[in-house]
Amino acid sequence: MERECIEQRNGGYYVAGTRISLDSVVYAFNRGESPEQILENFPLLDKMSRIYGAIAFYLDHKAEIDRYLDDVGREIEANSIPLSEENPELWERLHRARQAMLEQTGAGHE
Repeated sequence: MERECIEQRNGGYYVAGTRISLDSVVYAFNRGESPEQILENFPLLDKMSRIYGAIAFYLDHKAEIDRYLDDVGREIEANSIPLSEENPELWERLHRARQAMLEQTGAGHE
């Protein structure tokens, strides 16, 4: 039954019958989003049973999927150009905005 919920293709895991990666569901689940919120954010999942199936698959294969996600993250990081180099102007604007936000909340004064 669980194999029907997840497909492995193109080197990744996907919710069966969709273009939605298991990664997307797992990250949302690990952020504390409810299945209802996940469906709202990924309406192409279409039905709650797909979300519950994806979460169940993740929980049943947690060590394997966590390793996979770590590997994918490292690969992306190794092949990515830092924003500060790719678009220094945008990076500077984001940095200034973040600093201003921290100052407003008082988090920047420790």
